[in-house]
Amino acid sequence: MSPLEVVVRALVTLLGFLVLPLLVGQTEHKVMAHMQGRLGPMYAGGFHGWAQLVADGVKFVQKEDVTPAAADRWVFRAAPAVALIPYLVAICVLPLGPGVVGASVDAGALFVVAVAGIGVLGTLMAGWASANKYSLLGAMRSAAQLLSYELPLVLSVASVALAAGTLSLPGIVQQWNGWWLLWQLPGAAVFLVAALAELQRPPFDMPVADSEVVFGALTEYTGLRFAFFLLAEYAGIVVMSIFFTVLFLGGWRGPFVGQLDQLGVVWTLLKGFLVAVVIIWFRVSWPRLREDQLQRLAWVWLVPAGIAQVALTGVVAVMMQ
Repeated sequence: MSPLEVVVRALVTLLGFLVLPLLVGQTEHKVMAHMQGRLGPMYAGGFHGWAQLVADGVKFVQKEDVTPAAADRWVFRAAPAVALIPYLVAICVLPLGPGVVGASVDAGALFVVAVAGIGVLGTLMAGWASANKYSLLGAMRSAAQLLSYELPLVLSVASVALAAGTLSLPGIVQQWNGWWLLWQLPGAAVFLVAALAELQRPPFDMPVADSEVVFGALTEYTGLRFAFFLLAEYAGIVVMSIFFTVLFLGGWRGPFVGQLDQLGVVWTLLKGFLVAVVIIWFRVSWPRLREDQLQRLAWVWLVPAGIAQVALTGVVAVMMQ
């Protein structure tokens, strides 16, 4: 790979990282506005509230950047970047089409799971450095949530990798076929629920339960630092949506891709967008769980379901040899 190609791939990946989370954020505004009858997001800029995201950006820029007097200042200020950067690294290895990937990694599925799990360190840093007991409690909840749901997430990914016979994400797409939609469906459900919990999205947003811990680890954050945490959340939705698409929906596979490979990118982004809408729909439609219900769901239901899916995949893989 030439240096010029490396630079181009890096710039395109960075551009996608900056644009796609903002599109997801704008979509969330509109979906929630329609589903809950919210009028506010429909006014900014006129037609259909197109400038709502711009208004939010201007609002965050104008807010004062406050650091608590008792905070660990360096850790407090570094936390938003630590929460955001892992998703940029994960996006680099997600294939959007045949040969359209920032960096080709042989064990891409394992790489994405490992890197995405690092993001919780930013939340832990924010809670610890804020010198606020509610922030620390929210950070501890985030850590417990990640530890509980990392295992079912890994089991669902392992099931797909076992079925495809590879940990390479392009290789998984190439081995994918339509009947995976049936026999990998339990694993897909486990993955989606675990991804919601890892992203701390409703109904798994106990770390930021305002009635209990104010806003958890983010309580003391204002302005752009708070906006970076929100951007990390939307970047996580992008990563998990495209990852789900690659694992369970065939990635760039779709009609007319053979005649025009560029359509593969469109199919991947379209499928990923639909998964992101489902994630937003969960926020609108489901009430928040309790902490004990969260742990019970993970260990009593999702982990056994993930193990059963891996066992089923193993049996089918042996029978097909």
